Amino acid sequence: MQQLEHAALALGWEGHLIPDVEVLGARFAAVARIRPDVHQWRSANGWEPELNPTWFRAWTEPTMHDHLPLAAVDLLGILVPVAKARDAVHACGTLMTLAPCAVVLPHDHPYKPWRMIELDYYGIGAVNAGADAAELVLRPEDRTSEFGSSLFGRWLLEVLYSRVLERDSQAAER
Repeated sequence: MQQLEHAALALGWEGHLIPDVEVLGARFAAVARIRPDVHQWRSANGWEPELNPTWFRAWTEPTMHDHLPLAAVDLLGILVPVAKARDAVHACGTLMTLAPCAVVLPHDHPYKPWRMIELDYYGIGAVNAGADAAELVLRPEDRTSEFGSSLFGRWLLEVLYSRVLERDSQAAER
């Protein structure tokens, strides 16, 4: 967990680190930031996170468009731990369509320029991180505008919103 925290800090992603997110067979950590105004409105109006992915199919119906809650979190970025840079493109895959994506490599991972060129081409970032610190090797690019929004991406925001609320609730109980 410290490795991911240091990586998020090196990237300048200030928000809630949500580890162990698993969707569509991909496992990653996300950094999300609550949108206070939207969260306050949703809380006051009973719009809890909607975690049922089939519910989102209704959003494609024009009659439902006035019944959609705004997303209460912004997804700042996705962190994917990998052992080697050669696994980065596969590891980030479709995740880079949702937010800037960076791989988190071991702190002593060797720098290989040809691997970084490939990552740079796809807009994938790289951070060498250990238990004590992280070094930004390559800043990720935000390529989301190239892919547009999706129901999956919107559902993921609800999942992350739920995880942030759950974490805040657990912290308040301590």
